Amino acid sequence: MTAPTENRSTVTEREARQVAEAAREQDWHKPSFAKELFLGRFRLDLVHPHPMPGEESVRRGEEFLAKLRAFCEAEVDSARIEREARIPDEVVAGLKELGALGMKIDPKYGGLGLSQLYYNKALALVGSVSPAVGALLSAHQSIGVPQPLKMFGTEEQKEAFLPRCARSDISAFLLTEPDVGSDPARLATTAVPDGDEYVLDGVKLWTTNGVVADLLVVMARVPKSEGHKGGITAFVVEAGSEGITVEHRNAFMGLRGIENGVTRFHRVRVPAGHRIGPEGAGLKIALTTLNTGRLSLPAMCAGAGKWCLKIAREWSAEREQWGKPLALHEAVGAKISFIAATTFALEAVLDLSSQMADEDRNDIRIEAALAKLYGSEMAWRMADELVQIRGGRGYETAESLKARGERAVPAEQMLRDLRINRIFEGSTEIMHLLIAREAVDAHLSVAGDLIDPAKSLSDKAKAGAQAGVFYAKWLPKLVAGPGQLPGSYGEFRHGVDLSTHLRYIERTSRRLARATFYGMSRWQGRMETKQGFLGRIVDIGAELFAMSAACVRAERLRTRDEHGREAYQLADAFCRQARIRVEELFGRLWTNTDDLDRKVVKGVLGGAYTWLEEGIVDPSQDGPWIADATPGPSTHENARRPYGD
Repeated sequence: MTAPTENRSTVTEREARQVAEAAREQDWHKPSFAKELFLGRFRLDLVHPHPMPGEESVRRGEEFLAKLRAFCEAEVDSARIEREARIPDEVVAGLKELGALGMKIDPKYGGLGLSQLYYNKALALVGSVSPAVGALLSAHQSIGVPQPLKMFGTEEQKEAFLPRCARSDISAFLLTEPDVGSDPARLATTAVPDGDEYVLDGVKLWTTNGVVADLLVVMARVPKSEGHKGGITAFVVEAGSEGITVEHRNAFMGLRGIENGVTRFHRVRVPAGHRIGPEGAGLKIALTTLNTGRLSLPAMCAGAGKWCLKIAREWSAEREQWGKPLALHEAVGAKISFIAATTFALEAVLDLSSQMADEDRNDIRIEAALAKLYGSEMAWRMADELVQIRGGRGYETAESLKARGERAVPAEQMLRDLRINRIFEGSTEIMHLLIAREAVDAHLSVAGDLIDPAKSLSDKAKAGAQAGVFYAKWLPKLVAGPGQLPGSYGEFRHGVDLSTHLRYIERTSRRLARATFYGMSRWQGRMETKQGFLGRIVDIGAELFAMSAACVRAERLRTRDEHGREAYQLADAFCRQARIRVEELFGRLWTNTDDLDRKVVKGVLGGAYTWLEEGIVDPSQDGPWIADATPGPSTHENARRPYGD
């Protein structure tokens, strides 16, 4: 038997929710297409005509992409990275020389100053040749030191750290701990004020880039004291500081080249000038950073989809079964159609969200989260279908294929590498809850006190009056709309008729809002526990967002005479496939096994079904489920290995 984990912090469910709620952005100062979609308002005007980048942005972006492509083709050996489980130093040196570390950093600090759109195109490109290299660059720029400093740092901090991040220094983001994942209320790492410094103690887990990093963004809890507000706070920390030990380099199912480790802090002194923002603002900084930082994952997912499509096309045309190419068999053709249509939609979602981020006219916190959620789920499905199309060759490693004289196609590696995206930067289950919270924000703003057991009767009465006014205006608008008029969205009819899909989106958006309202009315304060219901609500919204993006992108390509006819065909195929998924999700809102599942889970945890586990031998080795993270000096050899050392 394994010993129970010691020193585990205890936080109530309510306390955890309060910490998470305090960290999220409370207000909406700009319009949000996705927020409106969940409220039953299809604001096509917010995304159509499709926003476009400026000419100078395009010129600089394309110029860099050409250099990056040439470098990847000549210098990045994906098979070697997979085989040796590390990115060669010379590859990282080459990326630094290209300026790839500073793609998103302002030129005045030595960066390239690329737009979000072209940054994501670069990640899709480099991630297609090596997802490990893509993860290195993404962790450094999307959530590492550059992004939080860009948004919240002082000018002194920017001048001190951004030039280093742009050209020479790798950065990492350290939040997760051995016993703390998506519940930061239990964060145990501390930063105790001591004069004009803070003293850090604690252990961080899954520190992507942490093994090779030069600079760290560390989230630590400052105790409340006189002159100190306290709370979870963000710091820039020199990775080579005394008292920092990388105790272990982690190994994974996929992404074998990433430098991800366990980092211990023991009495690490950090100048107060390295604190990002005020005390207590750490989680808000992290979540705000992720609003656009999350777009890096769907960028690499879109790139993976393109690769899956290329391999599926080439292989299924070459391979013959029963007298005709594999692709012409309907069972295989359906998979290829899914990959092609979904790749088109993923790129549409990515480009639209990226350009909206660049224009900064809209609040894209929901759009970015939907892009991450949808991209990670659909890319995994596409890679799985590719493995199936390839058959036994899909399950065979590229190295084995090459050894016996066939093309070294790393389909199984792609499947392994993509799997982490459903967990990275918020698991699918957590993303469902985060997006659902934003989607029902308007309801909670007017009626939240009604379902809050801590509120007084007078507060509930006031909330009831506010809710009455809001719903009296809102609910009637969910009855009818342009989606019921045959002539609506006529500008999307060009050979293939996409207007029918836009009318469906408009009607279904109202249907989704009605379902959400009914769920809130039915379960009230228990709504937050109905995670199955909320997840399906979010998945429906994700499909509608992707359909909208696909149609808008197809029309943009048509007007620019860039494969417009083919784009319309792909958008039509995707929307028809998505509509089937949406209808299934609506059916599962009310017809499901959620209640029965909860009973079974209680039985499993209570030991009622342990007899079902008989007849096996568990190959797991003994040890605690969660490693001890008690603060103190390290007893391990330092595994830190900066590139070039």
